[in-house]
Amino acid sequence: MNAPVHRLFDLLPAILRIRDLSQAKVTPGLLPREDRNTLADLETKVSGGAILTTAESEILEELHRRGLGGPLANLLAVFDEQIAILQEDLDQLYDDQFIETCADWVTPYIGDLIGYRALHGASPKIAGPRAEVAHTIAYRRRKGTISVIEQLARDVTGWNARAVEFFQQLVMTQYMNHRRLHSLASPDLRAWEPLARVGSAFNSIAHTVDVRRIASGRGRFNIPNVGVFLWRLDAYPLSGSPAVRVDNRRFRFHPLGVDQQLFTRVAAEDEITHLATPLNVPAPILRRSLATYFRDYYTDSDDITKSLRIYDDADGSLQAVAWDKICVCDLSDVGATWAHLPDDDKYAVDPKLGRIATPATAPADRIVYVDFHHGFSAGMGGGEYERAASFETEDTPPKTVVVPDEKETIADALVELAGEGVIEINDSGRYEETLAIAVNANQRVEIRAADRCRPTLILGDELKLSGDENSEIRLNGLLIAGHGICVPSTASNKLARLRISHCTLVPGLALAPDCKPQFADQASLIAETDGLQITIERAILGRLLVDPDATVSATDSIIDGTAAGAVAYAASDAADPPGPGGPLTLVACTVIGKVNAVAFDLVSNSILLAELADGDTWTAPVTAVRRQRGCVRFSYMPLSARVPRRYRCLPDATQPAELASPRFSTLRYGFPAYAQLAANAGASLLSGADDQGQPGAFHHLFQPQRETNLRVRLDEYLRAGLEAEIFYET
Repeated sequence: MNAPVHRLFDLLPAILRIRDLSQAKVTPGLLPREDRNTLADLETKVSGGAILTTAESEILEELHRRGLGGPLANLLAVFDEQIAILQEDLDQLYDDQFIETCADWVTPYIGDLIGYRALHGASPKIAGPRAEVAHTIAYRRRKGTISVIEQLARDVTGWNARAVEFFQQLVMTQYMNHRRLHSLASPDLRAWEPLARVGSAFNSIAHTVDVRRIASGRGRFNIPNVGVFLWRLDAYPLSGSPAVRVDNRRFRFHPLGVDQQLFTRVAAEDEITHLATPLNVPAPILRRSLATYFRDYYTDSDDITKSLRIYDDADGSLQAVAWDKICVCDLSDVGATWAHLPDDDKYAVDPKLGRIATPATAPADRIVYVDFHHGFSAGMGGGEYERAASFETEDTPPKTVVVPDEKETIADALVELAGEGVIEINDSGRYEETLAIAVNANQRVEIRAADRCRPTLILGDELKLSGDENSEIRLNGLLIAGHGICVPSTASNKLARLRISHCTLVPGLALAPDCKPQFADQASLIAETDGLQITIERAILGRLLVDPDATVSATDSIIDGTAAGAVAYAASDAADPPGPGGPLTLVACTVIGKVNAVAFDLVSNSILLAELADGDTWTAPVTAVRRQRGCVRFSYMPLSARVPRRYRCLPDATQPAELASPRFSTLRYGFPAYAQLAANAGASLLSGADDQGQPGAFHHLFQPQRETNLRVRLDEYLRAGLEAEIFYET
């Protein structure tokens, strides 16, 4: 018997206990749960004919002894169970007095007691209100201070933030008993840092008063004004990535060999009273900042992860380059070479262009590896972010091969799989290979990057996919360039499903150093087989050419034909104009280029940016052949599009065109703000989704809801008489 029942049993008169034990049987219900499980396991082994060890026999004998109980003991066990329920209820009532331990249903009641106002659950930090309710009292103790405004901005938006009191930067006659030596009417022209940060969130140069209202987004420097600066871009790491060789001495950080700005890895702030510095936000790294504060950005021998690090294999093993062996300079183009190549034994780094120059004495075959951070809007297209949930599946493949631990190349791993299983790449390396994937009947082959890895696959030729009946291929977490993917139409190719998750099939196949697509008229994916089901999730792809009898379903993705007048989606024939591609489903997607589909089964919360060029043979930039089928809702597409009946779509002929203007920060893949709607896009478009969010590939970020949350909190926490406005730094 468990302890409480035993204590109750011992309180009975001895005669009753003796009579009860005379009728006792082994009763598992009198044992604690873990002992009941142990008893069941041991009795199962005995009934199966297994021989117990001496220790197991002693445990079984002890459990039988403790589990003996007669009718009276069983009745007491029922009483004990009800007492335990009452005790648990009393304990929970006590726990419900505290936000840290209360039940979920109690949280809104505690929030109501302290006047907490609920927000949109747009940011992961506020998806559940428990943490913010817990912080509310601490915040209100500092209500009206700039530090709590900054902390609130981080908490309710999930973006990095900095709050600024603009009266601190006003030119004014100072009271001599309260001098502000940092606030000079005339800037020091010898101080580079204040001049480099003029107009940014970290501006420190004083201005004359600006009487325009801060709510207009233009007036800043006035006594009642507070600015909240937000970084919509985040810094995403790439670790142990081979730098791309230009020649024996020149390299680029980015695995596609493009010039790309390096970003700051965000350093956590330990105290709420600490105001953000350039090291606490994902800001582009300035050359002068890196040179002056190099050890704040470079991962030193202590291995505390910072913004960047360089490795080389000078002695045959990978070694981190010491910080004092690196200089920072401008490595811009000068004719056929770069400026300021080092003449001594130092490495040169240019964070603005993402370039590296090795020492003049470096071996010609030296390989350089790098850790660095690049900017992007969201976890999409592959990267060193959390993707483990996308690996989940009901049926487990029979085999997993790890590259490069078990096999050095993906091609060798495919041979090992022999048509079924998973290849997992557990680094962010560069693989230059020519591949073909063939899958056995009723099986699947998956090539995926391990969680928090992003390998780069440079194809030497088309990646050909094939399979037998009911076969499936999955690609997850890969950056694929050089050539596209082809599912050829052959008599033996009966591939049923293709799933592309968290991958980038580079639009234009390859990029020039300025990110210009090199093969803009080439497709990223050609699907020539009928009956193929293509699923795309959180991916970036170039042009898709799909058989009319195949189907495509895309979610939270970008399909980029490289220009609004180019082809983004059509059939795989060579006609001009091309025929319609298979039925298309788009949910929260951005499509750049013309679209011709058999049908739109569903287009929701999406942006289709397409236009006809001069002399174009297309009748409309977006066309569905079967317009009695499907639904188009809460999306942007040209007014001339020939699609099923629209529901709440943009542009709307009854509204001014300016309200639906689709302005983007940039539409060139490789730039940090790629495919991000600009802040000056049409107001109706910025809230045109079915939940009043932004349509397009970044709908899942819920950017308008985040901004609304912040405005609610600013109204609540600002001191009387102050005005605040939100400014987007990126």
